[in-house]
Amino acid sequence: MSRITRTAAVVTVGALSAFGLAACSSESGGASAGDEPITIEYMHRLPDGEGMTSVNEIVQRWNDENPNIQVKTTKFDGAATDMILKLETDVKAGNAACLAQTGYSEVPQLFVKGLLEDVADEATTYEDNYSAGAFSGMRVGDAIVGLPQDVGPLVYFYDEAAFAELGLDVPTTVDELTAGSATAAAAGKYATAFTPDEAHNWLAAQSAAAGNTWFGTEGDAWTVNAQGAGSETVAAFWQDLLDNDQTLATERWGEAFTAALNDGTLIGHIGAAWEAGFLLDSLDGTDAEGTWRVAQLPDFGAGALSGPDGGSGVAVLKGCEYPAEAMQFNDWFNTQIDDLASQGLVVAAQGEVKTPEKMLRQFGGQDVMAELATATANMNPDFPYAPGFSTLSKMNETAAAAATGGAQVADIFATAQDSAVTALTDLGLPVAD
Repeated sequence: MSRITRTAAVVTVGALSAFGLAACSSESGGASAGDEPITIEYMHRLPDGEGMTSVNEIVQRWNDENPNIQVKTTKFDGAATDMILKLETDVKAGNAACLAQTGYSEVPQLFVKGLLEDVADEATTYEDNYSAGAFSGMRVGDAIVGLPQDVGPLVYFYDEAAFAELGLDVPTTVDELTAGSATAAAAGKYATAFTPDEAHNWLAAQSAAAGNTWFGTEGDAWTVNAQGAGSETVAAFWQDLLDNDQTLATERWGEAFTAALNDGTLIGHIGAAWEAGFLLDSLDGTDAEGTWRVAQLPDFGAGALSGPDGGSGVAVLKGCEYPAEAMQFNDWFNTQIDDLASQGLVVAAQGEVKTPEKMLRQFGGQDVMAELATATANMNPDFPYAPGFSTLSKMNETAAAAATGGAQVADIFATAQDSAVTALTDLGLPVAD
């Protein structure tokens, strides 16, 4: 797997000189100061909803079994972007938590800003506990800043009953999905939805599934290639469907998407694995309850690959006094598979996960978690994010124009290219021509 060099990952206009790069957890010392227990704080934004095993319940088991390493949890109820701002403020003030939940696309920028520790020595001892694609989300070049928690590989959701009625097989390639979309459209239905408000992560993930790597290095400079052959394949696929009115062009989080799902117009959807937890809620108690299934993402030309659409890990923040012990807890917590699955997560850790009763009912008894685990294992492990990736929201604006014919789908990837270069430059990072 190619890696971004440490130099390119951290070079910025003097911003990191005060932080240094040698904060490896192996230098932290023992598990306690004398005979006193140590305390590690973990900040998260997991839902802790009704019927879920709460974070506090999980952590209490750790505390009962590890009297010398106690963990205090803090739930952040605001938006993810607000939590990032709080972490930056806390690190600068010297009172940050030791561990914090961070989105994979946020990791590189947090590291470049000097907010995360490099705990590669400890992390590699736990690497085999996680899927390769998920583990790569916590890398920035040679640095590893924590461990993965959950993932969002792309999968294909479809209404099995509607497919059978139209004589459609589950698509295994983009060509098959294109043909199936034409058949569905002729019957007034859609086998996909083109969702502009999700373009940023959604189309990037499809590019990854098509075998692209957007970010790399040339010497000490970053390289950006959001318009490679895989992106061209993805763009051509969606452009064809849009031109022929064979996809539902609507916002993913708008009322029209749910309405099309409910009235049976939408019978297929390329979505993130985490959508399995709620995608079909509006069909409960209807004739369509239990008719949907989940399958692997159709092959975009690179084989059995999926791409990452969301997901997060638990990072060690700069200034953590006991990073080795923090990582010990980090691994334990993120391998509590069934507990985390109860939170609606598609867990990054290896191992069999029991499909919750709700999913069994909504997906007609299918072992959904086993299917999602396959998608997790198939995630492109060579799709690192670059600092500033989380800010490429202009992709959504171009996608909205493409949905109405005001732009081409290929223009979305051109926007990604330009926005990524601008984001890196604004952070003071060198970009190769």
